[in-house]
Amino acid sequence: MFYQKDAHEIDYRIYGEEMQFVEIELDPEEGVVAESGSFMMMDSGIKMNTILGDGSNQEKGILGKIFSAGKRILTGENLFMTVFTNEGSGKKQVSFASPYPGKIIPIDLTEFGGKFICQKDAFLCAAKGVSIGIEFSKKLGRGIFGGEGFIMQKMEGDGLGFIHAGGTMAKKELKPGEVLKVDTGCIVGFTQEVDYNIEFIGGIKNTIFGGEGLFFATLRGPGTVFIQSLPFSRLAGRVLSMAPSNGGSRGEGSILGGIGDLLDGDNRF
Repeated sequence: MFYQKDAHEIDYRIYGEEMQFVEIELDPEEGVVAESGSFMMMDSGIKMNTILGDGSNQEKGILGKIFSAGKRILTGENLFMTVFTNEGSGKKQVSFASPYPGKIIPIDLTEFGGKFICQKDAFLCAAKGVSIGIEFSKKLGRGIFGGEGFIMQKMEGDGLGFIHAGGTMAKKELKPGEVLKVDTGCIVGFTQEVDYNIEFIGGIKNTIFGGEGLFFATLRGPGTVFIQSLPFSRLAGRVLSMAPSNGGSRGEGSILGGIGDLLDGDNRF
């Protein structure tokens, strides 16, 4: 446990290897805010309440709540968030599950200067009092070609938050001036000091036949960067590409596989 000024102090434990969930321990009157759909289970005595915005102390009055909720629409997230508060007399646990195979990463905002930037669908849950907002890109190239558009999410405050990375997570500590080139979809998040930009891959063969897109994301230090090996967009793309258009089998489990499809008159390849 660590000391905080505004956000609630919470303890946690992460379970599992590939399909993880995080168990949050709440003292009486402590709370945690989470994205809709991430809830897994909770003890009796914890009250669930749906709210506009994130419930942080930065929201003042109904207009502040509406503005906070409106910002979430720009990131493609639900208008509402859910707060789980321990209204019992002892310690209680509430758990949240990862949306697809990967790793849950705890982010202590006190270690990152009170701010952490992440992709739009990475946020899972956070201590009540942490502000979950949007981060606009000020660079045209990054906004158009960066994979996440002009808008990313940010967590601000002095509490603990949790994000999710698909597949295996890599944490990189960049020195001043050190540059890391990353597939745009593989970025999970980074600290506010990192300079994030887009670089054209170049070369006719790379552009036409490379199969890796037209742009790299360039991350320049100093700062901390979290990278995921399996973005959800890549996972979904692979699943859709293998789905038969007529409801029949693609034959991946057969001996002939794709050749069998050709012999059967299936020329979708």
